[in-house]
Amino acid sequence: MARIAGVEKESAGLFTRFVYWMTRRKAGRVILPVKITAHQPRLLRAMGEMEMGQAAVHSVDPILKVLASIKTATLIGCPF
Repeated sequence: MARIAGVEKESAGLFTRFVYWMTRRKAGRVILPVKITAHQPRLLRAMGEMEMGQAAVHSVDPILKVLASIKTATLIGCPF
């Protein structure tokens, strides 16, 4: 049980309702961390932008990601 009560749809603003709709579409329900973050709309927007950025990572070729990972590992001296 969370210490902070989340923002319910009835008391949410237009942007928050849109985020709730997107979350429900993606996860099947509005998850509690989104409801709690909705208390600060700027933070909710930043969280959404981060999610969109992570989703865009799939636009890079997987082989290029592996090559970048290997190059980074060699630069920092990581054996993995």
